[in-house]
Amino acid sequence: METELSDFTFLPSGYGHYKVIYTSPITGEKWTITIKDMTLIDATKNADNPMRKDLNFLKSICKLQQENQ
Repeated sequence: METELSDFTFLPSGYGHYKVIYTSPITGEKWTITIKDMTLIDATKNADNPMRKDLNFLKSICKLQQENQ
């Protein structure tokens, strides 16, 4: 399955921060992180047609960052 914008939940978490929750469409497992990189938010959440590479990058950051916390 391809990564879709609907796999993510974006919650404002202060000025210039978003809490991002990625939910696997296959298993329902969730990964949660706080993103401070607004260029990534603009490329995904705020884009009219987010590019697949940006969605996949955001997904990988969610998974890697939570593992390292």
